[in-house]
Amino acid sequence: MTTLEALAATTPDGLVESRRPALSVLASLLRNPLQAMPPEVYRERLVLATTGGRTSLYVCDPALIQEVLTRQAGRLGKGNLIRKVLGPAIGEGLLTADGAHWRWQRQAVASGFQHERLLGFLPAMIEAAEATRGRWQAASAPLDIGHEMMRTTFDIIIETMLSGAQALDVGKVERAISDYLEPSNFMVIYNLFGLPGWLPYPGRARARASVTYLRENLRALVAQRRAEPPEHGDLLDMLLASADPETDRAMRDEEIVDNLLTFVTAGHETTAVGLAWTFHLLAQNRDWEARVIEEIAAVTEGGPLLPRHVAALPLTRAVFQEAMRLYPPAPVITREVEEPFTLGGVALKPGMVLYVPIQAVHRHERLWDRPEQFDPSRFLGDAGRGRHRYAYLPFGAGPRICIGSAFATMEAVAILAVLLPALRLEPLPGQAPEPMLKITLRPKRPLRMHASPRG
Repeated sequence: MTTLEALAATTPDGLVESRRPALSVLASLLRNPLQAMPPEVYRERLVLATTGGRTSLYVCDPALIQEVLTRQAGRLGKGNLIRKVLGPAIGEGLLTADGAHWRWQRQAVASGFQHERLLGFLPAMIEAAEATRGRWQAASAPLDIGHEMMRTTFDIIIETMLSGAQALDVGKVERAISDYLEPSNFMVIYNLFGLPGWLPYPGRARARASVTYLRENLRALVAQRRAEPPEHGDLLDMLLASADPETDRAMRDEEIVDNLLTFVTAGHETTAVGLAWTFHLLAQNRDWEARVIEEIAAVTEGGPLLPRHVAALPLTRAVFQEAMRLYPPAPVITREVEEPFTLGGVALKPGMVLYVPIQAVHRHERLWDRPEQFDPSRFLGDAGRGRHRYAYLPFGAGPRICIGSAFATMEAVAILAVLLPALRLEPLPGQAPEPMLKITLRPKRPLRMHASPRG
């Protein structure tokens, strides 16, 4: 009996079984985990795959994705893969925690992301973008756009969430995050094939050292803030003042570090990656770039960007949304079945892993017209009226949708609106950048571009 026959409660429409050899999957995981996804995920509703003795189900149909992430959310956990890959760095913070522990942490920071509070962050976002513009105007050598966006979004996170904590070195933090993510494909392989955690792999020592550096610096920041009587009203203050509503227990220092590290890493990494891909796509589509610049000029009347302008730039926002469709910064959602249920005619048992392959859903041939083409008009006006809500998932969906989604979008629009009118980015000759899955969807090689003043 095949895996398909064993798991199917009926004969579901659109369910296929991928039969890639294990060695082929292993080679893809080593080279680029994005290529380890079954090719069928770009055209089918449900795809079963068995690797290393483990059966996984890839859920690619929007209605079934909604079922997984909302109605069946209580029967699913984050799973061992996420904990083993991200747990050593971010512990049991918002991204990795489950159940009641996740819920009270989410409640603890929710007020920090209300709309009125986000509007108050806009001056800091614009100021950080203007500092980047100044660096680019003074640069003569090609720029690493990914690095530049990391620096910009890191400055914003530090200013808005940690009240300008000067103790954190942006360059060292960026290198530490990259060092930790670099060997993540080996962590995935070890989990997939059930290999013991003590086995060495390339980059392991650097990854561990990066975790030590990041956590020690944030511990020092928490200790310093506890010793300071004045309140700053930022994320760190909210975490220090939070308490579990059921037990009234306050967050321990290590739990605060878990959540700070979640926001400092995930909070600036994903937006930075999305912006890097946006600049790449605009450099390949100069007609859209020209339209964005025209919109910005019309709204600002040729003057500096002001906070009130950001909400009046729908095309600029649509460009970022379309970039995240083609290159979603977090391209896969992983869940593990904890209680049995049936999905699309497939009987799921505890321990089975579900994947929502966002990268594939965003380019799925049944869901999108010309799925490979860059077309921001998909997100303008009524263009998306007939689109299923769960066909576009750059920030996830359901109860665990990214709490910083509005923050990230506002931040991205502000950065684009400051930089695009002032500078033209020209890619260096050579191969087109290849997306590489290292937890986030980074360019495999640095995305280098020349910046020149617009005439």
